[in-house]
Amino acid sequence: MLTAVLQAKVKKAQSNEMTEHVIYSRLASAAAPAHRAVLEKIAAEELRHHDFFKGLTGEGVEPNRTKALFFVFLARTLGLNFALRLLESGEDAAQDYYGELRSVSCEIDGIIRDEKDHEERLLGMIDEERLQYVSSMVLGLNDALVELTGALVGFTLALQKTRLVAIVGLITGIAASLSMASAEYLSTKHEKTSKSPLKASIYTGLTYVATVTILVLPYFIFSNIYACLSWVVLGALLIVFLFTFYISVAKNLDFKKRFLEMAGLSLTIAALNFAIGLVIRKVFGIDV
Repeated sequence: MLTAVLQAKVKKAQSNEMTEHVIYSRLASAAAPAHRAVLEKIAAEELRHHDFFKGLTGEGVEPNRTKALFFVFLARTLGLNFALRLLESGEDAAQDYYGELRSVSCEIDGIIRDEKDHEERLLGMIDEERLQYVSSMVLGLNDALVELTGALVGFTLALQKTRLVAIVGLITGIAASLSMASAEYLSTKHEKTSKSPLKASIYTGLTYVATVTILVLPYFIFSNIYACLSWVVLGALLIVFLFTFYISVAKNLDFKKRFLEMAGLSLTIAALNFAIGLVIRKVFGIDV
């Protein structure tokens, strides 16, 4: 017979397992055949865990449907691998929580082992096309951030007109995106890789254009150059943060190291171009 405290804890674990069973089942129903088998195995594992806890509580539970919908949405927008790895990143806390339930049954240790080992092994089997082109996306993002952030800062200080900076920045960004996409196509074509040169160039170009759009957009909206300048810096940091978080989760990499590296490089180039733009404006007496 469980105490009231243990009953509540076991019931929480039961609900968590049912929620994850629902998530994996929904993802499996919409997944490609190669992924479906993996997801169905994980779903079955979660259901078995739920049934074990149900045997202890003697009660049924409802899944957290909001959480289930959220992770299904993530999988469909940001990729299956990202959603699953983000979901599994919470398993460390779950394992600690389950550790508190060891006094309930010796089978808890088996569940902890399942959560720690079995699911990670299955998740490692999942492979998505977009992750094969991460290097192409990183190329487009890094080049856009480093080049355009610095250029916009320099243009802002030299030209002093937001609309003019926006037009010049947009032209520069689009031209650079086409150049980078072409370079990535040729580079991939001459590499010994299974990647498609066309897809690699598209990933690079689209990532570059998306970054350009986000950074240049405020110059079309606001008239205050310093507000736009602030957005360039903050926008660049936000882009680096979100992209690095995505890649770190999807590929199980160190987030802090990659974020500091990309952010530091972008801000350093921006600072240098700030100084260059200021010097050019003073030396040439530019007053637009």
